[in-house]
Amino acid sequence: MTDLAKLTFVKRATPKKGTAVVFLDADLRGGAVVSELFSGDPDRIAHLAKISGFTGKKATVIDLIAPADMPVDRLLVVGLGATAELSEADWLKLGGSVCSALQNAKTSDAMIVMETADGEVPDAAAAATFAMGLKLRAYKFDTYKSKKSDADSKPTAIKVQIGVADTRAAKKAWAAKDGIADGVCLARDLVNEPANILGPVEFAKKAAELEELGVDVEILGDKELKKLQMNALLGVAQGSVKPSRLVVMRWNGGKKGAAPAAFVGKGVVFDTGGISIKPAGGMEEMKGDMGGAATVVGLLHAVAARKAKANVIGVIGLVENMPDGNAQRPGDIVTAMSGTTIEILNTDAEGRLVLADALWYTQEKYKPACLIDLATLTGAVIVALGHHHAGLYANDDDLAAKITAAAEATSEAVWRMPLSKDYDKMIDTPNADVKNTGGRWAGSITAAQFLQRFVKDGVPWAHLDIAGTAFSAPKTDISQGWASGYGVRLLDRYIADNHER
Repeated sequence: MTDLAKLTFVKRATPKKGTAVVFLDADLRGGAVVSELFSGDPDRIAHLAKISGFTGKKATVIDLIAPADMPVDRLLVVGLGATAELSEADWLKLGGSVCSALQNAKTSDAMIVMETADGEVPDAAAAATFAMGLKLRAYKFDTYKSKKSDADSKPTAIKVQIGVADTRAAKKAWAAKDGIADGVCLARDLVNEPANILGPVEFAKKAAELEELGVDVEILGDKELKKLQMNALLGVAQGSVKPSRLVVMRWNGGKKGAAPAAFVGKGVVFDTGGISIKPAGGMEEMKGDMGGAATVVGLLHAVAARKAKANVIGVIGLVENMPDGNAQRPGDIVTAMSGTTIEILNTDAEGRLVLADALWYTQEKYKPACLIDLATLTGAVIVALGHHHAGLYANDDDLAAKITAAAEATSEAVWRMPLSKDYDKMIDTPNADVKNTGGRWAGSITAAQFLQRFVKDGVPWAHLDIAGTAFSAPKTDISQGWASGYGVRLLDRYIADNHER
């Protein structure tokens, strides 16, 4: 859900009612509309700002009671700092800050004047990015709250108008950003859903709803997966009463026949650890162990909604990892779709087993131009990087550089981690081709080394371990909930910069 009832772009003008939102720079200067609001006296708002302790620092907001001679009810003043230094990430965060201020002001009608002391905001893209920040901050997950507390009494229907000089350009830019924001919110919804509601079958049905946007969706069930000999994936699920699913989503927006960019997501809808059961404390968060799959679904929504001129494949493996009399045991050996034999030392190292078959299937069927997987794969990556960066592993320096550039542009941070033969030796075993864990040390690295064994020679591949960023990450200007939707904006930018014709 969202606190925004409506968000529209209109011709910039002096607000006549409700709440006015205006910008001041570090010198407490505003634009022409600010001057008009204060009857042609631009120094007046600077004086009010100063006595309120407002300095114009970037992303700071003060709520001023509108003077009696002003047509609006209240005035929110937003600091821009040094306007020449504002980046795309700054405009996104500004949108989030303004949304927070509107919520706290308990307003229902607001006009945001996109104007600086020097005139225009940088371009229509900046205005659209600002609007995306508004929308992402407004997101909340309260589906299962039957009663609202006093803390939830803020308006749930804020009507926001964004005043710009060129509405046509802003609306065009927003059409794309809106689709991306919806993709992020979809990923958040999926991660936030409890596992008793969102099992593999229900998750697959949610993915199938992308057909309304023109995405081709194919769902493979247990029968098809057994025929494909996906024993690594199926082994994870054999302790659950819930059947497995593999979902393939295809967006064909590029040149016919061109190799697609492929994205593979881990979709363990709940992870008890299996026979190698996890401690009870915090296990409830394992409803989010399908964060990689959620990101892939959100990404396909984003590219389809903005009609990306690229061919994109999304593949997600959906299972539940439960302990029962039929569950996989430590010491078992399974044969993956690729023919590789895997010794199971720890049934809690299950996500890599799901990805092993999903990665191989994607390469066999679609011959992708690149292969990128996402997974809430290891606690070890949180030990290494905390909750601020996803771990990036790649067999191709060019692909790693492109993902890093997209991460910097979107502020969805990654940090490249090493791969090497020395780490690869840590997952050798005398009993099979590979074992599913290399032990305690370098756990995120050996997990990536395991995945690399299921990547064909010559295929540019990257792995994003998003265990620290998909959920339970620190709150930000644009994400206030438990699930962040991490990776949708990052990978959409990667596609836009590198795969669109």
